[in-house]
Amino acid sequence: MRIGQSIDVHQLKQGRPLIIGGVSIAHEKGLDGHSDADVLTHAIMESILGALSLGDLGKHFPDTDARYKGADSLQLCTCVYEMMVQKGYKVGNVDATIVMERPKLAPYIEKMRDNIAKVLHCRLDQISIKATRGEKMGFIGQEEGAAAISVCLLEEV
Repeated sequence: MRIGQSIDVHQLKQGRPLIIGGVSIAHEKGLDGHSDADVLTHAIMESILGALSLGDLGKHFPDTDARYKGADSLQLCTCVYEMMVQKGYKVGNVDATIVMERPKLAPYIEKMRDNIAKVLHCRLDQISIKATRGEKMGFIGQEEGAAAISVCLLEEV
């Protein structure tokens, strides 16, 4: 087995869609980035890449490459899944936390789990997603950005 961990951070900006875990969420600000800036999916992908010793997202999907401008992170996660399969691994489990002051994410967590489980070809009970707030402290608490943390366990096939 192999273990990987990652953290991803994105700024919140007016005029951007808010997409987390592949779920579009109505909000006055969205996450800013070269792709759709899905902070949760990015952290999960990078934890898998880390477990496989394959580097980071920038190595595989550079923000200097126009092909990834506005990219759907769930589609990028499909590419990471294929890398994992090629290396002879499958998901044991993923445990991830989103840190964002607003909006409340609880109503969206199950759909996020479902989206990630489908892309990683695993059972829903292998994907844990939680959310917490910044308690009005720091860039997260001041609603300037959001972060996600992910740990994954990969098992040899």
